[in-house]
Amino acid sequence: MSASAIELLAGSGLDVWVYSGADWLVRDRKAPHVDREAATVRFQPTVVDSFEQRADVAKIVGVSDDHDLVCRTALEARKKLGDHVSAAASQPYYLDITHPRANKGEVVVYLSAKLGIPASKFATLGDMPNDVLMFARSGLSIAMGNAERECQAGRPARDRLKRG
Repeated sequence: MSASAIELLAGSGLDVWVYSGADWLVRDRKAPHVDREAATVRFQPTVVDSFEQRADVAKIVGVSDDHDLVCRTALEARKKLGDHVSAAASQPYYLDITHPRANKGEVVVYLSAKLGIPASKFATLGDMPNDVLMFARSGLSIAMGNAERECQAGRPARDRLKRG
């Protein structure tokens, strides 16, 4: 999954970040949103020349200020990588690719089993496309007023492209 996801993101024109173990790997320290992410995660990235195949990749992120490109690439990732990944925008400029069970929807499933509460009794709040899988598994879904359109509709990004 790692190599094909990285190739797809880079080939689409997105900057690529890799979270592996405790490391955040980037190719360009001055690329868009690196400073913002460093402030968010409270540690600096490791700059690498290339991404080597690593067994402990937790998340691969495609980054671009071209929000439509991020959306189109999410669709392409789901089409080409299929059920082997979860691919969703966590911000308009971030496309997260993770293991298929590493998403917010799976958190609802896990908590339901762990707490012994039916998922239909869960209420979830969100504002981004990566919340749609969570909405699909909970009983009550609330999209914030500032939520992306596909999140408000509870539909994946592909519907946004169809609506234009």
